[in-house]
Amino acid sequence: MTCAAKGRRRERAQARSQLERYANLFDTVEINSSFYRPHRPATYVRWAQSVPDDFRFSAKLPRTIRHRYRLRECAVELDAFLAGVTELGGKLSVLLLQLPPTLAFDAMMAERFFTGLRERHAGAVACEPRHASWFAPEVERLLRAFSIARAGADPARVLRAAVPGGNHRIEYLRLHGSPRMYYDAYDDDALRRVARRLWCSTTVTSERWCVFDNTARGAAQVDA
Repeated sequence: MTCAAKGRRRERAQARSQLERYANLFDTVEINSSFYRPHRPATYVRWAQSVPDDFRFSAKLPRTIRHRYRLRECAVELDAFLAGVTELGGKLSVLLLQLPPTLAFDAMMAERFFTGLRERHAGAVACEPRHASWFAPEVERLLRAFSIARAGADPARVLRAAVPGGNHRIEYLRLHGSPRMYYDAYDDDALRRVARRLWCSTTVTSERWCVFDNTARGAAQVDA
């Protein structure tokens, strides 16, 4: 066995043990690495096998879809991503589409992309738009038509961005840290407000996700 092969095996074992330790504390995780690079189907299979039966994953769509193609003519990339991530099986709960701040809403573009996505995937989808044009009644109607949740985010770029929208069957919160994104922890009052929202009784919403993204200094796990 070569040194490189040994190194890869150690990396796989380390990644698996980290996920297993994480799954002893939490029952969900957002796969952020799928945004930056593709994973082999076998990797998703291994992740699914290393967590309890009631553990659930969300997975971020690749940045090539939003950056390079800007939701246009990206069927090949979408098929490749889905071929891998669906190997999580029943433990895949949500697909997350995070849009760049520069991507303005275009009704024709959005409808074509969501149509293609829904032709390939019937499960839950959350979208985190960051351009102000995505927070209009027209967009809310489109998201509901395709059964897509709009993630609530903090810090919010516009007022409506702070609360989930679109399809409310699943609500998805992404908390990036405040006042410094990715670095700062939330104070107790802020966490209590989040907790109240998560525990709010409703007949519409069947599942709520809360993802802390303030990982730069380790605040995310403490806040969670």
